[in-house]
Amino acid sequence: MKWPVVVLIILAVPLAGQIAGRPTRPKVQRPDGAVWEVIRKHCVACHGIDDYAFYAQDRATWQKMIADKHKSGDADLSETDRNTLLDWLAAKFGPDTKPFPRTYIPPEITTFFSDPEARRLMDRACTRCHALELVQGVRDGEEGWRATLVNMRERGAQLSDEELERLVEWLTRVWGTNQGK
Repeated sequence: MKWPVVVLIILAVPLAGQIAGRPTRPKVQRPDGAVWEVIRKHCVACHGIDDYAFYAQDRATWQKMIADKHKSGDADLSETDRNTLLDWLAAKFGPDTKPFPRTYIPPEITTFFSDPEARRLMDRACTRCHALELVQGVRDGEEGWRATLVNMRERGAQLSDEELERLVEWLTRVWGTNQGK
């Protein structure tokens, strides 16, 4: 009589762990060879390779994303390095793959930040890792700002859900694309 109960418990524990313990960040296996050398040399100083798993894009979209996010030349890749990286990204995280889901669901907000409130929050949450000038140079829509802030929070920025959403609203309003939501 005891054996069936023991077997059920043994089978249930791993399943419960899989359901309750879903990772908030993907686990990407590090590539070897030339791809790793390009990533090590140009990418990991600012972000991990797990960031790539949130996307499923073709080569041209990867290329545009790299160009858009590195306008200041901080990822100054040679043509050979760029092609090596783009080939790997398109193969590993191409349009036929499934992007890692973001676990954040935005709550509805009812109060909005004033400029001084938003600046105080950014001083507290953002400037530990980078200057505000980096943020001021970006123009993005609501979903772009939300993805950026969720990413920054996953990297250690201290933002509650409410602060994150209020900041998304403020950034979209103040430094948005002027193309609507």
